Amino acid sequence: MLKDIRPIKGKYYIHRLIEEGEHEHQDFKFQISDARKIARSLSAFANNDGGRLLIGVKDNGVVAGVRSEEDIYMIEAAARTYCRPEVEVDVTAFLCEEGAVVIRASIARAQRRPVYVREEGNRLKAYIRVADENIVVPELMLRTWERAEWPEGELLTFSAAERMLLQLLERRERVDPDRFHIAAHLSRQAAEDAITRLASMGVIAFTYTAGKFQLTKAQ
Repeated sequence: MLKDIRPIKGKYYIHRLIEEGEHEHQDFKFQISDARKIARSLSAFANNDGGRLLIGVKDNGVVAGVRSEEDIYMIEAAARTYCRPEVEVDVTAFLCEEGAVVIRASIARAQRRPVYVREEGNRLKAYIRVADENIVVPELMLRTWERAEWPEGELLTFSAAERMLLQLLERRERVDPDRFHIAAHLSRQAAEDAITRLASMGVIAFTYTAGKFQLTKAQ
C-alpha cells in the first residue's frame, strides 16, 4: 500500500513522457528490486546530462503503477549506499489512470564526474548513458574527466602526438583509442596523453559506436 506518498495529478504528463520511449535521458522501471542495479542508472544519468526514471511503467510503456514505498526506499539506498559520490535524486509521484501511481525520479548531471557505483568486492565502476543503455566508462574516458577538472590553464598548442591524432581524424571519421599508438608509431603513454588532453579540452570526443568507444572530432 502507498501510505506516505502524496501524488499529484499527472496522467497526461506521464503519457507524454512515455510516448518518448526509453532514450538517453529516460528509462522505464516496472519496479525496483536491486539497489545496486538501479545505482548504475543513477551513475549513467549523472555522468551524462542527467535523466529520469519512470517507476511503475513497463518496458512496453504500459502504466502498471508502483505498489509500495519500497521503490522509493530502494532509490534512496542506491543513491546513498552504492553511488560514489552520493547522487541527489528528486522524486515526484504522479496519479495516472485508475489510481495507478508513477514515480518520476530525476537525476541531474553531476557537477564533478565521474560518479562511480560500488560493485561487488568494493570495485568501483562508472557508467554513462548511451541511447537506452548504461555503458561502463573506459579508463581513458575517466582520465579525461579527471584531467578536465585540473585548475591549471591549457594553452592551445599541440604536441607532435596531438597533431598526429588530429591529422588522422581529418582523414578518418573515427579512430580506435586502443590502436592509435600503433597507427601513429607512438608509445602507449604518449598516445594516451594526447587523447586525454585533446578530449579534456573538447577538441575530440568519445563516441560509442558498434559496441565500443571510438574517437571523433568534437561537434
